[in-house]
Amino acid sequence: MNKLKNKVAVVTGASKGIGASIAKYFAAEGAKVVVNYASSREGADKVVKAITDNGGTAISVQGDVSQESDVTRLFEETKNAFGSLDILVNNAGIYQFAPIEEFSADSFHQQFNTNVLGSLLTIQASLKLFGDKGGNIINISSEAGKTPLPEGSVYSATKAALDAITIALSKELGAKNVRINSILPGMVETEGTHSAGVIGSDAEVKMVANTPLGRTGQPEDIAKVAVFLASDDSAWITGEKVSVSGGIYGL
Repeated sequence: MNKLKNKVAVVTGASKGIGASIAKYFAAEGAKVVVNYASSREGADKVVKAITDNGGTAISVQGDVSQESDVTRLFEETKNAFGSLDILVNNAGIYQFAPIEEFSADSFHQQFNTNVLGSLLTIQASLKLFGDKGGNIINISSEAGKTPLPEGSVYSATKAALDAITIALSKELGAKNVRINSILPGMVETEGTHSAGVIGSDAEVKMVANTPLGRTGQPEDIAKVAVFLASDDSAWITGEKVSVSGGIYGL
């Protein structure tokens, strides 16, 4: 269980859900993990405690990825704690669903600033810490980027944009030995999907009916694939959009 031994990883939005699971799985594989959070310090500290109680190494660092100054501080604290960086997971994201009649510029900017601008800012900052040895970037996208959701036009657009960034930067950064891939989850049971009322709803029933493997995903389903993409097992993979969705064919 040492696929990521001595690697340093930043996981954004890691206080809960998919990000928390990725942080724990990375640590279990030997990585030193920076658990980033925007507002839930309690959640981030719980993730760090779970990692350290299991013999791993982790710290929590507050930072809103949509704010350039916060991103700068996040990577400064990473460097101060661990000296370098090997892996960046862009998991921080927000979603807001509403009919087009209720569209607002504020909602647009909130979602694009976190999901798209935030990812660009963290990628830019990570390159400085990767150095000549190269590095590995994993963008947590969504099946909604290729199968847009009703009342989710803006969110779906942010994820389609993130996938375009993945492909463009794979071509730009390959010569620097930096790999970058997207993971596209389908329906996943998290604190967010519970609080949004999706879990247990008719929408979940419909999505499961459209999922050949017949269930809602769990955060660890995504985390296991993230470990693969972060490890040398995937050394010949970059610029890919990897669906981890149970085969869902309709959101």
